[in-house]
Amino acid sequence: MKITLRKLSTKDLATLAQRTINTSESGNYPVIDGHPLLAEIKLKYADYDAVYTKMTFSGKGNDVANANRERDIAYTTLKAFLNSYRKMVTLPSYQSAEDLYQIFKQFGLNLDRMSYSSQTAQMKKLIEELEKAENFQKIKDLKLTAAFDDMKDRQADFEKIFAVQAGANADLRNQKTASGIRKDLEKSLKSFLNLITAMKDVADWQLFYADVNELVKAAKNSNPAKTSGSNNPPQ
Repeated sequence: MKITLRKLSTKDLATLAQRTINTSESGNYPVIDGHPLLAEIKLKYADYDAVYTKMTFSGKGNDVANANRERDIAYTTLKAFLNSYRKMVTLPSYQSAEDLYQIFKQFGLNLDRMSYSSQTAQMKKLIEELEKAENFQKIKDLKLTAAFDDMKDRQADFEKIFAVQAGANADLRNQKTASGIRKDLEKSLKSFLNLITAMKDVADWQLFYADVNELVKAAKNSNPAKTSGSNNPPQ
């Protein structure tokens, strides 16, 4: 019974462990009932099964990126409008557009190209300044209240989603790493397969060995390019 466990994919290792446990607990093999190695595999597999499909991070990266894109659009749209309007000196309230654009300039005209954290900090300051009575009146004069509210909402949405991601990532970092859990499962499964191999010529173990060996062959065949010609013992 030869297989290099570390060469199995994450999913194939889980499948082999689960099938080995199911076969061992089928009731057909009294020799393995209550064996401490079987109990150990079950514990290690339970840990592995709980985390092996999880990504290193929370998986909310796309949500954060989308939220950031939405606030970028709201920010750049409002900035572009003010930049255009302020240049049209024959239009009413063009000076209000000029004044508001200078506030954008004060906090940076390239916020949409900053890091998430830097952009968030500057956006908060920009919004606070624009909310001051004299500036908000200019926003009203230009009939930009809806656009300004949209930018504020997009900023708030981003902060909420980013906070969720940060919390989820912190939780994942506090867990035992998936790679460490995999090594634990590989070690226990290797010991179990070695035990069965060592006992394969004993009458009560022969059929059990044959059935588990078929599971091992199936796992190896799941990735024949990596397992072909391998003569290594279980790892």
